[in-house]
Amino acid sequence: MNITTFSAFKNYNYRLYFGGQFLSLIGTWMQKTAVVWVVYTMTQSAYMLGVTALATQLPMTIFSLFGGIASDRFDRFKVLLTTQVLSMIQAVLLAVLTLTGHYKVWEILTLSVILGTINAFDIPARQPLVHEMITDKEELPNALALNSSMNNLARSLGPALSGIVLAKFGAGACFLVNAVSFVAVLTSLLLMKLPKHIPSKTNKKVVLELAEGFIYIKNTPILSNVMLMLAFTCLLVLPYSTLLPVFAKVTFKGDAATYGWLNSCVGLGAVLGAVFLASLKKGADLKFILLINTVVLGVGLILFSHTAYFPLALLFAVMAGFGTMSQSTIANTIAQINSDKKMRGRVISILLLAIGLLPVGSYFIGGISQRIGAPNTLLAEGILALAVAGIFAKFLSSERLDKRKLERLRQADNDAEEILIENT
Repeated sequence: MNITTFSAFKNYNYRLYFGGQFLSLIGTWMQKTAVVWVVYTMTQSAYMLGVTALATQLPMTIFSLFGGIASDRFDRFKVLLTTQVLSMIQAVLLAVLTLTGHYKVWEILTLSVILGTINAFDIPARQPLVHEMITDKEELPNALALNSSMNNLARSLGPALSGIVLAKFGAGACFLVNAVSFVAVLTSLLLMKLPKHIPSKTNKKVVLELAEGFIYIKNTPILSNVMLMLAFTCLLVLPYSTLLPVFAKVTFKGDAATYGWLNSCVGLGAVLGAVFLASLKKGADLKFILLINTVVLGVGLILFSHTAYFPLALLFAVMAGFGTMSQSTIANTIAQINSDKKMRGRVISILLLAIGLLPVGSYFIGGISQRIGAPNTLLAEGILALAVAGIFAKFLSSERLDKRKLERLRQADNDAEEILIENT
């Protein structure tokens, strides 16, 4: 079958999902940008930026394993519908607080904790549900790459819109827009025609199901190695985004719009990377591409870290975004393709556990930047990205080398067969 850049759009359910999620994600990124900016404006502390990231991500990390079990046990469609409604309520509460002008940092952080908890059940249900939307499973990598493209395009548009709305109407308007955006995703979910859910018959204890997930990944090297690399990257490198408000306000002497531009350029780079992934031919070596993109990420961060000229810094932000995109997207694609249907929810939840190291990294990055400055911290993160790529290079390039060996063996067999035919 010929896979094109937009092959997955042939599926009715996926088209609905893509459209609804895209509009909702724009609102989500507007809210994320506004929350970070409000906290930094109120505290003037890079350390509090790390705390803000931790407030959202840590609950997702802690409860994602239970979210994975819920995804494997129950109807993923109903789980997703519930989490989307709860996310909309959270956005409404955030909007009410800020629009009335009676909000404090602890209240914003508390609502961030609530959202992180909701996401712990949302993502393990949402990601595997894409399987049920795609009729031809060969189109799954394309669908997952387009998902990343959707998320990163929203990441590019959302912060840019947020910067404009923040400057003119305030953070409350950003939160209100996000609340309204959930109408799109809820409508798209209700219009879908998915296969009837067959309940999972299991009397196993939760602890045993959790253990099964870890054992399954341990016994599947392609999953364990990719997740280990993702964990290191999330802990040591990807928290660079925590420092963008500092660069916007201190390095470039800007405002919320400046921060929005930086976020948007990172998102633009991620969109370009996602489109690149969606355009890959069948059988492309995803692990080798992950290696190359990790190097691109490291170089982008190193160049961005001490650039004082804003337009040039935006270019390096695009470069960093391109490299960033591949980390979770390729890991997610490899996880879904190489995991059994009955284990998929738990595999995704353990993947979230690896991604969950990002807020821990953000917490420490915020503290370190207070001591050595944001530019030096970002430079160190770029160097660490190159180090991670070097450490995992053998594993990531092994499949590519094996393919070359296989091609040489096939060629040798063909040559031997030709010689045998000539001699006979």
